[in-house]
Amino acid sequence: MSQLHSIALPSYLDQSDEVRARFERINQRETILEVRNLHKRYRSAQGETEALRDLNFQVRRREFVCVIGPSGCGKSTLIRILAGLESHSSGDVLLDGKPVKGPGRDRGMVFQGYSLFPWLTVKGNVMFGPEMSGYSRNSAETQARTWLDLVGLTKFADAYPHQLSGGMRQRVAIARALVNQPRILLMDEPFGALDAQTRAKMQSHLLDIWKNIDITVLFITHDLDEAIYLADRILVLKPHPGEVQEVIEVPVPRPRSPGQFNGPEFRATKARLETLIHPPTEEETTDEAATLPNHMIRFTDVTDNVE
Repeated sequence: MSQLHSIALPSYLDQSDEVRARFERINQRETILEVRNLHKRYRSAQGETEALRDLNFQVRRREFVCVIGPSGCGKSTLIRILAGLESHSSGDVLLDGKPVKGPGRDRGMVFQGYSLFPWLTVKGNVMFGPEMSGYSRNSAETQARTWLDLVGLTKFADAYPHQLSGGMRQRVAIARALVNQPRILLMDEPFGALDAQTRAKMQSHLLDIWKNIDITVLFITHDLDEAIYLADRILVLKPHPGEVQEVIEVPVPRPRSPGQFNGPEFRATKARLETLIHPPTEEETTDEAATLPNHMIRFTDVTDNVE
């Protein structure tokens, strides 16, 4: 049994007075995004597949919400519907009370892939949105420099994407999404392709950006630690089809730091998420040693053992 499950953990529902007061303030803010009775079905030659079923949730202004769930639960389908890149079968998606009917400047989108234009410089990539919206080149450049400064890439403004590291390219993608000043930033596993060290830096950097601008974030991830570290609330989806299984108010106080990963609130929340996403099966609860052979077949002849 892992150390995580061998220690008596406090309930993930326990909140300090500070955390409880924060959620009271969040719940008093206006609702930015509302999803009501959302369904998504795909039709193919093999028949109909239900990807999402009866989703209902709200996201309030300046809230940071993470969505997690097992593989195939429809996380990416959900965020594409919210971005207006994919239609839904029934239900409502409302942004500031208005139906989402397609892509719009009111939603910024950051994908796992960097999705930058390789023929444009860093500055040119960030300028693209304002220029397409009718801003003059000078105005678009001024806006681009402001957001590049926010993400710490001012001195790389004239570089091309292939000259940047993965983390830097994703910071350009974030600046490009934010330059249009959207109401909500939608992020589909944006750090999933990064190495562990760069990913940790990007998580901290994203929190710094979020604290300094008026933006609401909905963030898709499969990483439990990442969800707990970033989110105010975590929306847990069931698999096949995706349904809301539970909404968890993260009890870890803000501001967040990597040192909290070993704290009781963090471990209690992670234990709950593991139970929801990876419930133990009857086979997994049996003694693993009993399923192993008494003698392993040796496929190599070496003179020195590994033990």
